[in-house]
Amino acid sequence: MASGSGNASNFGTLLGAIPAHRRQISFPKRGKLMKVLAIDVGGTHVKVLLSSEETPRKFESGPKLTASEMIKGVKQIAKDWKYEAVSMGYPGPVVRNRPVLEPHNLGKGWVGFPFERAFGCPTKVVNDAAMQALGSYKKGRMLFLGLGTGLGTAFVADGIVEPMELGHLAYKKGTYEDYVGLRGLKKYGKKKWRKLVADVVEKLSLALEPDEIVLGGGNVKKLKVLPPHCRAGDNFNAFLGGFRLWNIEAGQNHLPAKKPIPRKSGIQKGA
Repeated sequence: MASGSGNASNFGTLLGAIPAHRRQISFPKRGKLMKVLAIDVGGTHVKVLLSSEETPRKFESGPKLTASEMIKGVKQIAKDWKYEAVSMGYPGPVVRNRPVLEPHNLGKGWVGFPFERAFGCPTKVVNDAAMQALGSYKKGRMLFLGLGTGLGTAFVADGIVEPMELGHLAYKKGTYEDYVGLRGLKKYGKKKWRKLVADVVEKLSLALEPDEIVLGGGNVKKLKVLPPHCRAGDNFNAFLGGFRLWNIEAGQNHLPAKKPIPRKSGIQKGA
């Protein structure tokens, strides 16, 4: 997961089309759940999961993937799934349900693309870090840092999710993302990268004063020891966040009785 693109002016943007009174996270135990297709758009893969299923499916993305090609890929691998709504985590800033900048790690054509019309059902597009943060949230003030292709960031305060673009703020001779994203990992190696992650976590913790920090993204597993006041996230939480986007608005919550944990061949590449 990566924040992908954006700038400091997008700091504090609230989740697109969800009214303020419905961004409060409340989890009733009873009621009918919507069937939601959650899509996590990443720099290397696009992953999808239906809220009534247990095993995600995926296909490769990469620097040439356009929005229309993503739609085709999702429809192909999810063709046997029936869903009422779609949630999509986008690797970049999103305002009022629309991407406002093209992603750094994908192809063009995402800004202005009619996602809802293309899917043929109600669709929410949110920043990918915000979607995973929503799925990771428990209580209080939580800072989410996604260590992936870039650095995805989001903050949840008393159930209100605020996507951020902290990865693009100045740090040393570049940005936070340059040092703790995939570029930094490749350039500095695991040992130095781990120290950089600890330093970034400390600086952001002092600035934002969260009750806890969740470290998510594919590279969190490369940390030998987590920094203080941190817990490891799970990429599966991006799907939970996507389900919550709709079921919270409908006054419901989606938390499987037994959470599936994809391992190795656990994520299917097709139907």
